[in-house]
Amino acid sequence: MTDTRLPSCVAAGNSVTADVGAETLRAGGSAADAAAAMILASCVAETVFTGLGGGGYATYFEASTASVHCLDFFVAVPGLGGTRRAQPLEVPIDFGGEIVPYAVGPSTVAVPGNPAGVSVLHERWGRLPWAQVVTPALHHAERGVVLAPMHAKVLSTISAAMLIGAGVDVYSRDGASLPAGSLVHHPGLDLALRTLRDEGADAFYHGAVAEQMVLTIGELGDLSEADLSAYKVLDTTPRRAELDGTEVLARGEDLDDLLGTLTGLELCDDEPEMARRMVTALRTLPRRGDTTSLAASDADGNVCAATTSMGLSSGVWLPGYGIHLNSMLGEGELLRDALVPGERMSSMMSPLVAMRDGRPVLAAGAAGGSRIRSALAQVLVNVLRRKMPVQAAVVAPRLNPVPGRVHVEPGLSGEVLAALSTSDTVVPWPALDSYFGGVAAIDATGPGADPRRGGDTRTV
Repeated sequence: MTDTRLPSCVAAGNSVTADVGAETLRAGGSAADAAAAMILASCVAETVFTGLGGGGYATYFEASTASVHCLDFFVAVPGLGGTRRAQPLEVPIDFGGEIVPYAVGPSTVAVPGNPAGVSVLHERWGRLPWAQVVTPALHHAERGVVLAPMHAKVLSTISAAMLIGAGVDVYSRDGASLPAGSLVHHPGLDLALRTLRDEGADAFYHGAVAEQMVLTIGELGDLSEADLSAYKVLDTTPRRAELDGTEVLARGEDLDDLLGTLTGLELCDDEPEMARRMVTALRTLPRRGDTTSLAASDADGNVCAATTSMGLSSGVWLPGYGIHLNSMLGEGELLRDALVPGERMSSMMSPLVAMRDGRPVLAAGAAGGSRIRSALAQVLVNVLRRKMPVQAAVVAPRLNPVPGRVHVEPGLSGEVLAALSTSDTVVPWPALDSYFGGVAAIDATGPGADPRRGGDTRTV
């Protein structure tokens, strides 16, 4: 019988994160162990995008039962202890000439989910000791991590939000945001990870770290002991869509409706026409988001895709623990529904597993706000329809439509550009750019990581 398992490998948004995932697999860890260790490593190495104070999602294929599960550990709306309606600090951010309003400060902090999510991922499907999963990230937190070029670029863009409070000492030098190659060190983050290793995630919801969160937020935000105590990771049934004879499974409640987009996407082999159809399917309002994604598969056939985020970051740091808290309540693009204390906030994140004949053929996640859907849809078409190896599919030029315009990366054919220009203004970009999202994926050809976000891969 042909072995249809995906190769044992990892893909991530940073070389440090990828190294930790590969190290975990080599030690005999499962895809869940690797994903959990990588999420924690990203909370040290990719703090421009994520952190222990954020939240996310994971989609997991369990080989022994041939079943797919979705873990929801995204942030929850605070306010169970009472709402104070404190005013946030408005921070306009310039994204390529477009000024986008954001808000930061204690009143934008939602209940973090990453510590609980990593813990449940490991409890459900991990096989290594918990301490062995946490320790690699702890070691990096003790030493600090070199700032990758693409992360430095993003940091310079969002410095108005990042260089607040303790962020000035962590992310700046001589009055400017850190350049690429600088050492990023969060004083106290090693203590937070040591606490997570020794006391478990409970310390972040009932123990010492939880107490520090509530004390730090104080009367300037809604986060309370009641909010932290009530937080639970949700295990949800994945929803499904079909694309070119392949079943795509994801949580299905993302704000931009990735699965609905895939269902309505009519595929064809004519490249210009396919580009037009992609634009039609993706047409939506422009948004921005800071997230990171990863994927892991092990030798036993287990597969995991995960995406986490802190939003823009609130500027609120936990004294003694080096944790930068999320700013999800200040992310205008997420505030489309009523905010009910205790319930999950909405998100565009949608890690997925694609299946044929009951076995995974692709695991993928993407970062980038509204470009999550755009990036994943185009990579899925590249792999499933065009039969491209996953790394080539990830690197291939992308388009992203906004009202009246289609942004395009270099490399699309003249025929495609001509077809798009019949109904929209085509806006060419000079190079691949993080604006178009960052994908981490695995298929039968191995792992694929996005150069747009400084991604990296390892095969074990």
